[in-house]
Amino acid sequence: MGKVDLRIDWATHEAANYACKNWHYSRCIPKSKLAKFGVWESGVFVGCVIYGVGATSDLVKKYGLKKEEGCELVRVALKEHKAPVSRIMAVCLRLLKKQFAGLRLVVSFADPSKGHHGGIYQAAGWVFSGNSQASDEYIYKGKRWQGRSFRHLYKGMEKSPGVQIVKGSSKHRYLMPLDADMRERIKPLSKPYPKRLKQAMAPQGYSGGVAPTQTLQHHIGSSVNV
Repeated sequence: MGKVDLRIDWATHEAANYACKNWHYSRCIPKSKLAKFGVWESGVFVGCVIYGVGATSDLVKKYGLKKEEGCELVRVALKEHKAPVSRIMAVCLRLLKKQFAGLRLVVSFADPSKGHHGGIYQAAGWVFSGNSQASDEYIYKGKRWQGRSFRHLYKGMEKSPGVQIVKGSSKHRYLMPLDADMRERIKPLSKPYPKRLKQAMAPQGYSGGVAPTQTLQHHIGSSVNV
């Protein structure tokens, strides 16, 4: 493969929303302000990578961090492209760290019930630390929602008639340390990478996707051409 004319810059909400609705399995963008990166190849928009602060401090508290010292990679929404995803994520992480100097750890999840084993994180050298606990999900009007997505859109309706609570899937958890001390801190948590599933079926009518996260203030920064 020849050199790819890759450019990454801060994306507008409209561009990120389009990418999520067209190129991410959840078909939705998180409902809060996020750090949104657009990806262009030879001047053509090919998608976005989005980060956000975890919905609770528990996301990074277990690693000895304050809430503002960690964030979650919540969307990788890309159409057909040439640059490796690991390369795209590496550039986004450099921009993210530059803009938010206090960040020390990024967390992300791969959902095996959607056929995801975390191959993009493995290729980029993320640390696999095991699986998350399965959380409640909801079926409402023929659609299945992840817990935080449903509670955000339909607050107070969790026990309403017509809402069915079901047990969600346990997800593979991946960690990317942003400094040497944090890398040493999480090294003992490293486990062998899970293998790709031969076949996996997503629940019919699923409408949740990666759970939304709370606010990272949106900043406009300089684009990166690599």
